[in-house]
Formats: sequence, C-alpha cells, structure tokens
Amino acid sequence: MSVKPSAAQQHVETPSLSAEPQRDRQQRDRQQRDRQLSERLTTFLSQYSRLSDSFIIEFFTEDLWHTLPSSWQPVLQDLSYPQIADLLLDAKQEDRRYPSVWPLSLLAFRATAHALAFPRECRRERGRVADSAKPEEFLENQSQSSLLGHIFRKHVKPKKQHEIRKLGVLVKQLCEQTDCSSVVDVGSGQGHLTRFLSFGLGLSVTAIEADHNLVAMASKFDGQLLWALEKERQKKNGSSLVPVSQSSPRHVAGWVNPKASWEAFIKQLRTPDCVNDGPPTPSGPYKKRLRGSEHRDCSQVIQTSSSHSQDFDLTSQRQFSKNGSEEESSAEHCCSCVRPEENSQRGYPDFILTGLHACGDLSATLLRHFVNCPHVRGITSVACCYMKITTKENPTPPGLVECPVPPTPRQESLPSEFGYPMSAWVRGLPGHQLSYKAREGACHAVEDYVRRLREENEQLRTHCYRATLETFIRDTRPDLRRAGIQTIKKAHLLPFTEYARLGLARVGLPPGLPLDPERVAAMLKQQGRVVVYFSLALLLAPVVETLVLLDRMIYLQENGVDSQLVPLFDPNFSPRNFVLVALKARG
Repeated sequence: MSVKPSAAQQHVETPSLSAEPQRDRQQRDRQQRDRQLSERLTTFLSQYSRLSDSFIIEFFTEDLWHTLPSSWQPVLQDLSYPQIADLLLDAKQEDRRYPSVWPLSLLAFRATAHALAFPRECRRERGRVADSAKPEEFLENQSQSSLLGHIFRKHVKPKKQHEIRKLGVLVKQLCEQTDCSSVVDVGSGQGHLTRFLSFGLGLSVTAIEADHNLVAMASKFDGQLLWALEKERQKKNGSSLVPVSQSSPRHVAGWVNPKASWEAFIKQLRTPDCVNDGPPTPSGPYKKRLRGSEHRDCSQVIQTSSSHSQDFDLTSQRQFSKNGSEEESSAEHCCSCVRPEENSQRGYPDFILTGLHACGDLSATLLRHFVNCPHVRGITSVACCYMKITTKENPTPPGLVECPVPPTPRQESLPSEFGYPMSAWVRGLPGHQLSYKAREGACHAVEDYVRRLREENEQLRTHCYRATLETFIRDTRPDLRRAGIQTIKKAHLLPFTEYARLGLARVGLPPGLPLDPERVAAMLKQQGRVVVYFSLALLLAPVVETLVLLDRMIYLQENGVDSQLVPLFDPNFSPRNFVLVALKARG
C-alpha cells in the first residue's frame, strides 16, 4: 500500500544528488565550517568540563556551589525558578529582566552555550505557542495523533506516534530519491515504525531487534493489524480474502555486533529464520516475560496485498479498538516472517537503513555500515543514550550490552573502533574527550526542565533530597560513592525523613540511621542553589550533544558523504529529536 503524505508531512529537507559542481563547492565550505565549529565546541566544553562532569548528588559532599566563579554566586543564588528558566536555559527568551547586574563571564557563558548548540526546534514549529507540551496533532485528543491513522496508533504512546509518523515520511522520501523500495529498521523494538513503513507507506521492510521478547510482540501486533485491515476491507467490499501480492515486514531477532563487518551484517539480514542462532540477548527496558517468546522454528508467513491496503485511509479517525495507549500483553505466536527474495543468487538489494533511537554505539555502527556497505543507499539515524557510547577512555561504560556469543578470531583482530569520536578530525582535537557524565547529561530533556521551572514544580526538590542523603551515606560509608538507589516514587511528595528511610535501605544501610535535624534543614534550605547548579550543567547538555552529532557528520564527510542534521521531532515532546540524514550516490 502506498499512502500519499499530507502537505504538512512533506516538509522535510533531504540531501540533493544534483548540481554536482556547486554541491562540491558547498560541501567544501560546509566541511570547513563544521571543523571550525568542532574546534569551538571542544575549546568551550574543555573550559567548563568541571560543570559537565559533576554529579548533582555530590552538591554538598564536593561543595559544588563554591566551585563556581565567585562573581557568579551572588547573582545566581537568589534567582526564582522562573528566572532560572528565562535567564539561563531558554535560548528563545527575548525579554530578559535581570534582578541584578550579571558579570560578563556569566553572560558570555550562557550566550556561547546557546550559540554553539544546534537549534532544536523544527523549522515549521518555530514561533509556536511557548511551553506547549505537545504538538498540534494532539490538541484534539492528547493520546491520539490526528495525523496518524488509527490502525497505527494501537499499542503506541503519543510520543512514539509523533516519531514514527515523521520519521516514516522522511524514510519514504529517501526511498523515492534513491529508487529503493527496501528498508532495514535496526533496533525495531515492538515494530511500530516497521509497521507504518510497511503497511502505511508500502515499503519492503526487514526489522532486526536483539530482544526476542520484543520480536515476538512485534509479530503479534503485525497479525492484529492484518486482521484489522482485512476486517475493514470486508466492510467496504464485502469480499473474502484478497490475493497475496505484498509481504508483511520481516522480523529478525539478532544482536548487531559493533565489531562485525558489514558483510556479517548483511548475512544476518539474510537469515532465513526469524531467530538467529545463539543465545538470546539480554533484554533492555522491556521486563515482562512473554509467553511464546522462546526460540522456535519460524515457519508462519503472514502477508497482505497492495489492493487490500490501498483501501485504508491513513488519517481516518475511526478506531477498531478503544485501547489507544501502549499495551503490554503476552505473545502467543512465534515471530512471523517472509523469507528473503531470491537474493542469494542475485545479490542483496539496495536499501535505506534507519534506526529510531538506536542506543549507544548502535547508531555509530549503523553509520559505519552505511559508509562501507555498497547496498546501503541512505540512512536516517536517530541516536540516544550517549552515555553508553564507548570511548578510548571508557571502552566499557555502564549499561553496555556485551556480545551474547564469543567473538570469532577475525572479529578479535579487527581494530578497535569506538562510538566517539568517529572522525579523525575530532579525534585529533585537544580536549575532545567527553566523560561518561557529560554524555549522560546530554540525554536530559532541557525543555521539560524549563517547563518544571516555570511551573515551580515540586519535583525540583528531588535533586536536593538526593544530594542531602548522599552526605549521610558518605558519613556512614565513605567508600559508598554515588550508590544507586533507583527512583523513589513520588519522592517530591515525601518528607525528607521518609525519603531517607527508603533510600538508606536500598543501599544496605539501616533505615533508622540517625539524621541531624539541624544539618538536614541547613542543606534543604539550599535547594535553590542545587537547582541553579543543575541548570548551569544542563545548559551544556545541548552543546555536548552537538559535538557528538557533529563528529558523526564530519566522519561522513571524511568518507565522501554529505549529510544533514534535521530537528525532525518536537523537542518538547521528543527530547532526542535530531535525525542525521545522508544519501550515497549510486556506485
């Protein structure tokens, strides 16, 4: 099925493959500008690495407030929360009213941070109503996008609805520019993007996901969508099953090894069965055990025809189910797939590679496959979890998923390639290193925090609570630094004594540990300073993200490929909203 996107969906710039001489000159100019920007970024971030590398839970134990320049402290310590939002974090704020004279160094810090970071707003959304938490497509119904067909909203949360619609249309545009009809969706999860690309936009999609549970769930949802399509078609035509002419998405359960070659990746995609050999990869955030998700022989084939799907209206508001939210249910069938077309004799077809919020090194791996694999004509890369990126200084960051099977001798002999930096240029810049904490900070949602500041939300006290608790943990166990206590539900609504009781138990300390009330009160009085310090560090988050993504663009330039970074999603709704888009000329 091929559904023509609306005019609102079509407004996405993609690289052009025409006007070669002018384009070459523009590419050289852009490469020079990008390299100059990377130099400015590394210089600036090196100067303020103390901020980006600090842990807010150590605010009291490391006396972080007094690490700020002495001229900054008096003008910042009494700011109200809305003032912090307006004067520090909001780059769009024009009417700034200062309660006191700020030192030039602080003004320069804020201005430089805003100037160096890539603009995060979609072009068509600039000038929209300030602080709007959701895009216009959710004004009528906060849980259902008015621009996405109801059949693609089932099981899908609003944020994901927004993302798959916009990214799907962009992928379709790249397919049209490159004459490709095939897409490989890596890190496909429950298959929401895969289904929209396949059933909504008429593309041939292979989806690969490491978590076998999610693959089973994706297959189940495919079957539900097919059933709904058939039910809708019968309502319109009153006829029986249609002839099969278009395949369903093909699901492959497998872990994409960042150290494997592109040939191994293609071989993985060619796997005739849905579940690759080898032990299952440890599950990510999806924790429920699904029935029927064990490794089975996969022989079930589910297909739909183009004539069937053409009857479906993408923007129809009718619903087959009352449940429009995320659903977590058990999968009763093994994953369905269609065996590859007869590629083994004719070579693998060209395809577009996409990854929606591919975690850590996975985004870098996809970019390397795009550069090296002749079958990959284009890529749309949406990155996330920068703290899980490997670096020379930290090759095994916390949360890194290790290879589920021992590497082959050939893989062991491959040169070490890290997720950052990818480009030789950035790797040669002094001060290019980014700590784990700096990269973790780059994952924070600046827009959401600005909203909390303006609302003077009670959740703002949680950082002060945790920093206060850290002092008592260190007093009792000096060796217990930054112990993870996980999220305490509704911590901001608890008195500190109850918060401390729950937190101490989680780190193995007596819940009834004596707490000096006067000392607790003195620290809690400094909540405003804690929020200010966190906001200063948060101001650097988009700058760090800019350097990581710019490094990837320069890496592509070094390999003869131009790219664009598109702020595709609404940042108020989807914080990791940048899509790196690139095309390769044929041959």
